[in-house]
Amino acid sequence: MYHFLSTLDRRWIFLLMGVAVTVPILLELQFPEEATSLAHAVFNEIEQLEEGDPVLLAFDYDPASEGELGPMATAFVRHCCEKKLKIYFIALWPVGPQMIDDSINRVIKTDFPDLVYGEDYVNLGFKPGNEGVIKVIVTDLKQLYSTDDRGTNLDQIPMCRNLVNIQSMDLVAEVSAGYPGVKEWVQYAATPYPDQIRLIAGCTGVGAPLLYPYIPEQLKGLLGAIKGAAEYEKLVVDRYDREAGREPDLKYLEGKRRMGPQLVAHILMVVLIVVGNIVFFVGRSREGTNS
Repeated sequence: MYHFLSTLDRRWIFLLMGVAVTVPILLELQFPEEATSLAHAVFNEIEQLEEGDPVLLAFDYDPASEGELGPMATAFVRHCCEKKLKIYFIALWPVGPQMIDDSINRVIKTDFPDLVYGEDYVNLGFKPGNEGVIKVIVTDLKQLYSTDDRGTNLDQIPMCRNLVNIQSMDLVAEVSAGYPGVKEWVQYAATPYPDQIRLIAGCTGVGAPLLYPYIPEQLKGLLGAIKGAAEYEKLVVDRYDREAGREPDLKYLEGKRRMGPQLVAHILMVVLIVVGNIVFFVGRSREGTNS
């Protein structure tokens, strides 16, 4: 066995990893999710809001990171719609408006057709300037945003007529894949205005550890990658589907579905690491015996 493992062609390992990812996808394997305190914090921040409260949803990611961030963005929009909040979409990334439109088409137009654009939700679109945009809109939003993403003057949009700045929002939810993103919202919005701006966020797996120091002061809750999305999905689905005795739409369990192949692949990686270390130390032991 030692000789077999020590001389195993690495291409067999690549094949094994391919099988570990492919089989759960084909069999649609899903595993139970238990929400962590961070996911509960995100859920509770939205759940405690009242009907009609304004919420800013900032989508700063692109198709390359949709695999991690798309499910949580969908869950954010669905949760806000269930609570009947006033949703203001915004983007600091050039492709952000497309991500916003995708969520609007997937959630609002499909499952909440009674919501009216301009009265219940609005897409303010993209503005260049990175964190410079945040610095301005925390005090005077209309200094930069005179129209929405469609080119309609904000004063002609009912839910924007009296909008002054994002301090009037009851909650800011940021979904970010990098710069500008969560850190910039923390630095230039939540930190200077701790009593006015409450911030929750979702981010990629590599970005999450850098944001933990901001919890819970500047950042009230954080969803890390597809794992965080799956946990948040569970909370939303349990509250609005299972308590009502109906089966959830599969698009609201996309994070959980994507966790299946990831979990199996991670287990395989751990097994390979353990086996590799055993082979290494057995080899050293044999070398020492032979010498």
